[in-house]
Amino acid sequence: MKKVWKIFEYGYLIVAIIFLVETVLNWTENRERAYLMLLFSALAVFMYFFRKRFRKKFENRPKK
Repeated sequence: MKKVWKIFEYGYLIVAIIFLVETVLNWTENRERAYLMLLFSALAVFMYFFRKRFRKKFENRPKK
């Protein structure tokens, strides 16, 4: 299960990179859409760090 969580963590980074590329591609044509993609990219990076922290807390909790 731990490996699956790590895969999802890196999935968030991949999604952030995709949104950054979309931001660059849409910057001159549609500035509102570019800002939206930039927001989604920042959210994906935030989720990466949040999930990573949560997973480490879960792994370090005492086992009964």
